[in-house]
Amino acid sequence: MKTTQGWGWLAAGVLALGLNGFYHDGGAAWAHRAVNQVVARVSERTEGVLALAVGRADWFVAKAETAAARDETASCRLATSLARVQTKVARAQAGFAGFEAMSAREEAQMARMEAERARIEAHVARVRFAPAAFNVGGISVVCPRLRVDIPRVSVPQPEVRISIPAMHVD
Repeated sequence: MKTTQGWGWLAAGVLALGLNGFYHDGGAAWAHRAVNQVVARVSERTEGVLALAVGRADWFVAKAETAAARDETASCRLATSLARVQTKVARAQAGFAGFEAMSAREEAQMARMEAERARIEAHVARVRFAPAAFNVGGISVVCPRLRVDIPRVSVPQPEVRISIPAMHVD
């Protein structure tokens, strides 16, 4: 069982390594395009609901006008161009409204953080510490002596005897 599980993890790691290399070589551009298209479609369809949730009626009206202009079939080129311009203006206004909504959320978060800080400061101000008197002269530190006996071991020096054979040279 553990061997099979080990081989499975090894295969997953090799697959992940291969996909990572493929991704960093730029082979996943099609995946980025597909994800961007899906995100664009979802955000386009949910911006009106987000406008109502945030409480921005003007943003919702701009989104509704954009949708109406997109659904409307223009009979001449001038009307088509005008509809495109109105759509771009509505998108720009929606972008500004989104930025304002983000700023409002950040301001609300900052206000919550300030309120929490003020609450903590008020709590700390209510806490009273009793004064403590320390007698510094009365503290004495005693370090006991520690005696360690290390036995001495005598190791005899070995006698080295090397026998060299006698050689005769003519």
